[in-house]
Amino acid sequence: MNFPTVKKQNKKRINKANLGMDLEEAINQTNEYYLNNDIAVIHKKPTPVQIVKVDYPSRNKAVITEAYYKTPSTTDYNGIYKGKYIDFDAKENHNKTAFPLANVSAHQVLHLKKVQEHGGIAFLLVAWNLYNEYYLLPFEVLNEYWENSLKDGRKSIPYETFKTKAYSISEGYLPRIPYLKVIDEIYFK
Repeated sequence: MNFPTVKKQNKKRINKANLGMDLEEAINQTNEYYLNNDIAVIHKKPTPVQIVKVDYPSRNKAVITEAYYKTPSTTDYNGIYKGKYIDFDAKENHNKTAFPLANVSAHQVLHLKKVQEHGGIAFLLVAWNLYNEYYLLPFEVLNEYWENSLKDGRKSIPYETFKTKAYSISEGYLPRIPYLKVIDEIYFK
């Protein structure tokens, strides 16, 4: 019996310009599913941009050539589920052993803290690309490591912490990343 020969595939090159786009696209599809099935209303927040210069090569082909961020963006997504406000940021991680805290901005931590203080649900949705795993990291865990980093200088959250203190999300078909199952498990038992 002759088996087909398997050709070696070249390793996929990571395009740094599009880091986070795969996760973002999966979350957008998930949110569209939630919206279309009347489960939740959660949207990607637009980044506030100040347009400075536009070129008009022709009437119907305007091109923005210069723009600046008006203010630092807070988080990627917000909305409402079962009467609770939800606010979260999506992060992709390509490391093997830890999630760098440098991936999160101080103003994002402050924003998530305020959301939680006002009764909302705040978290990070983190993709560990090397392991093809997704986790919902509750704000409490992020904040614990953030505060400790200011004291002891640790600049990351170990992978083991995700295994023990975060919630694993299994990728599916519809929805692709069913993170609301985890929200149900944590907040709506």
